Amino acid sequence: MTLFGICRSEEITMAKQTSEVAIEELKKLLREEEFKVEEVIAELQKHDEPALQRIILGFTYFKINNFDKNPDLYNKLANGQSPQYLVFACSDSRVSPTTILHFQPGEAFMVRNIANMVPPFNQLRHSGVGAAIEYAITALKESQHIQDQPYGFTGTKHSGHWPQSLWWNPKAYESSRRCDFIDDWVKIGLPAKLAVLKEYEGYDFKDQCKFCEKESVNNSLVNLRTYPYVERGIRNKTIRLLGGYYDFVKGEFKLWKHVTHVTEPITIPLSNHQ
Repeated sequence: MTLFGICRSEEITMAKQTSEVAIEELKKLLREEEFKVEEVIAELQKHDEPALQRIILGFTYFKINNFDKNPDLYNKLANGQSPQYLVFACSDSRVSPTTILHFQPGEAFMVRNIANMVPPFNQLRHSGVGAAIEYAITALKESQHIQDQPYGFTGTKHSGHWPQSLWWNPKAYESSRRCDFIDDWVKIGLPAKLAVLKEYEGYDFKDQCKFCEKESVNNSLVNLRTYPYVERGIRNKTIRLLGGYYDFVKGEFKLWKHVTHVTEPITIPLSNHQ
């Protein structure tokens, strides 16, 4: 993983391979766009760190292929934003809501965190989430939908870290290393765990985890209504709550409404063309 300011040395080789592929793709794009390939590559090679090269390549591609081709859009966005969606999604690098739902710049206000959870309203705890909700609704005043968009772990055993952290065995957990932040954070989803244990008692552990993932979405939707600006918007019919579940193995997205109850989900794609 490469962060701005932090680079894990054990992933330099992978980053280098990724950069080499990206350079070739960029060369092709530059030729198609009649850019001076040699000048761009020469500038790029001044920075020999793969992590830096990847960021430079990524922005160069965006600038050429997106920004320069949509001047009207970016001129409009320069004057302000009025997103139609407030999206809660997981920080997982594999599930970018912008990519999955094909959002365009200015269309969705994003809040990403571990396990895409929304805590109940509390001015003394988890204020980062509360600040994002308050800003999106009261400052921007244009958000019309709130969508809690988590991801599925179906078929990827190694990926189920957060649901299993809600199901941990206390005795086994006592002997393991406790986390500085994660342990307290995932407690937000404990009501989902209790609901699943009650409704799916005796089910296989993996199935219970999957049910917990989906139930956690509903738990967050309920928590959203504890924020006065959200509840006020629902009463005024300026805000609608939607729940979503993305299965990145099947390439499937389930979407449902939440008013006073959970509606039957819509499965996307609507038909299978495989």
